[in-house]
Formats: sequence, C-alpha cells, structure tokens
Amino acid sequence: MANTFRAISLSYKTAPLAVRELVALDESEAKTFSLKLKELFGFQDILAVSTCNRTEIYYTAEADYAESIIKLLAIEKGLEKPADLPDYFVNLNDQTQAIRHLFEVATGLHSQVVGDLQIPNQVKHSYQWAVDADVASPFLHRLMHTIFFASKRVSQETSFRDGAASVSYATVELIADLTQNHNLPKVLVVGLGEIGTDVVKNLADKGFAQITLLNRTYAKSVSLAEGTDFRVADWENLEAEVAQADVIVSSLRVATPLFTKAFVEQLNILTFKYFIDLSVPRSVAPQAEEVPGALVYAIDDIQAKANAALQRRLESVPQVHRILDEAMAGFQDWSKEMVVSPTIQKFKQALDQIRKEELARQLKHLTPQEAEKFDKLTSNIVNRILRSPAVNLKNACRRGDADQLADVLSELFDLERQAEHK
Repeated sequence: MANTFRAISLSYKTAPLAVRELVALDESEAKTFSLKLKELFGFQDILAVSTCNRTEIYYTAEADYAESIIKLLAIEKGLEKPADLPDYFVNLNDQTQAIRHLFEVATGLHSQVVGDLQIPNQVKHSYQWAVDADVASPFLHRLMHTIFFASKRVSQETSFRDGAASVSYATVELIADLTQNHNLPKVLVVGLGEIGTDVVKNLADKGFAQITLLNRTYAKSVSLAEGTDFRVADWENLEAEVAQADVIVSSLRVATPLFTKAFVEQLNILTFKYFIDLSVPRSVAPQAEEVPGALVYAIDDIQAKANAALQRRLESVPQVHRILDEAMAGFQDWSKEMVVSPTIQKFKQALDQIRKEELARQLKHLTPQEAEKFDKLTSNIVNRILRSPAVNLKNACRRGDADQLADVLSELFDLERQAEHK
C-alpha cells in the first residue's frame, strides 16, 4: 500500500471551546508529540497545527492511524475521560481531501473570521516546528511552499484579506486610526468578557499602545495580562484610569450606561478622548459626546465597518478557490512525477553504467585529454537519450497512465536486477 497524506481535524466547527482548550498544543508540546508519532508509527511527515480554534494533525502513512493518534493525544494531554474525544475529530483519510483542507485552513477559508490574517503565520510556525523536529520529507516541504505561494497570491490578487472583518479586529483598527498621531497612546479596556478579551489579544499582537486592563474581577485582568507588559488596574480606580486614557474600550454588561454625560464632564478633558462602546445595552451614554473633546463610537459603527470588510472577503472566495485549484493542480502533477522519479533515476544509472564500462575499455588507448573529451561526449549522449523517456513518463503521470510505461521501461532494461547488482 502506498504512503498517503492524511489528517485529523478538531475545530470550532466540531468542538466547543472547553474541548478545544483540552487538546491545544504549544510549540514544545507539538514538537514532542510529533517525535512520539514518528517513533511509535514511523510516519514520514508530521504537521501539528494548533490554534485557539483548531487542533489538527497531518501525517503521511500507509494506513489510517486516526484512532491511535487521538488516543496518544489524550494521553499526552493527561485527559481523564478521553472516550468521547474521537467524536469531535473529523478524519480526512483521502490524500486529495487532506491536502485541500490544509490549503483552505492555511489561506483562512475555514477561520471563524474568514480570511483571518493570523492563520498563514500560525501554519508557518507549525511547519517550522516540523522542520525543527525533523519530521518533514521532500513531499511536505514542497506542499508547504506551494501553500505559502498560493496564500501570497491570495493576498496580492484578491480582497480576501482586506479590512477588519470582526468586531474585535475592527476595534483595534479604529484605535490605530484614531491614535495615529500619538506616541504610545494609552488604551484602557474596561470589561473582559469574550469581546473585550478578543480586543486585548488583538491589541497585544500590534504593540502600538500602552494597554491597561480593568475588570470587576481583578483576577481575570491579572490572568489575561500574564506574559505581557499590560497594566492591571483596580475597579475602584475607574475614574482616575479613564481620566488618564486616550481611548476607552468598554464591553461591560450593564442595564444602564456607566459612562454618563455627568461622568465624562468630571474628567476635565483637555484633548480628544475616544470612547468605543462594544456593550449591548450601551455602557456609554450617547449624550457623553456632548462634552467637548469626547467622541463616542457605538458597536453599530464598528459592526458596520466589520460587515463591509466581511462582505468584500466573501465576494473574493470564488477567486481564492480558483487560485487554490491552480496551486493544487501543480502540486498534484509534481506528486505524480515523484512516483516515476525512481524509475527515471534507475534508467539513468543503467545507461551511465554502460557508458562507464565501455569508456573504461578504451581508456588504455587514450591520452588523459582525449579521455576527458570522451567522458563529456558520452555523458551528453546519455542525457540526450534519457530526455525523451523522462518527458514522456512525466506526461504520462499527468494522464494517469505512467505505471504501465514505467513497468515497460523497467522490463526492457532489467532495471530492478541492475539496481540490485549495482
């Protein structure tokens, strides 16, 4: 049975966050897990892609090892009740299906935010982990570079990655626009629910501002700030923190606005202060904008911006698929050619062996200069003879009938026997 590129995939489409968290792999875990897969099963290629939204294992093997990989993953993650884990995974056991899935994941077609800019970088990291762990064959190298080139074409030739297509991304983009003339603007994020947390994570990736986190539950602020240079403020210091901030991002759950006109009037605003209200119901009263220097952006403003960007991306999806179709076709041609490559190499070695044997018989009659000329001449002749069969075999690969030609060539020149006695 021939080696086949396969994959197992767990994502936000198949598993809730609580499950995705259990099986997520960081760099160290991904490398260790890949090495164990290689040691236990002898996989030729291993690619572990793990983000907040998915954990996927790609591998090249003769048989389907999905069940074994999931069991090993459960052991590695120390899961006490792994019995239900396979239910969350999709098994991509067909090579074309697995390759296409990886193309689409790496491009951002399967992201929660379609066209997510982070996805290509995350897949590149996973590939680098595979290289570092020495679990990548020429097949995986060629596949990944084909994917990266296709992703680059998507960025250059389509609108698939234009604009910010989620509220959190659009919020960060708005902050960057509003503070472009500030040197390290002070951004205060009030409320760390799901959307507030997403904003914080996206701000961390940009690094253009001083970030302060303020939440009713102080421990949550501390947890989110861990590993960053974010400040953490006490809820009791809310007014002082708002007074110091250039931008206030509010995603609080409140029945009535917390940031009223009266609250904002007490701040003694000397320059522009931007309130971005991501709360429903609102946490910033619309009347707050009546205070000189205060500007308010409600979630509808952000959502409209995100929706427009998302629509442009969705309209580009057919173009993205055409680019991926072209890239996959080129890769499949290369993969098929690799099947007959050993036959071509054996044929070349057989011809070269005949050339060297005949040349050796004539060396005693030749001067060193003549021997060198004859060596070059006969080498060129062999290459000319080889060219036509090699081209025809590669063309046959594209037609899907290379096996018969390869067998005929092997039989005519007895390539298997010659390879054994080489």
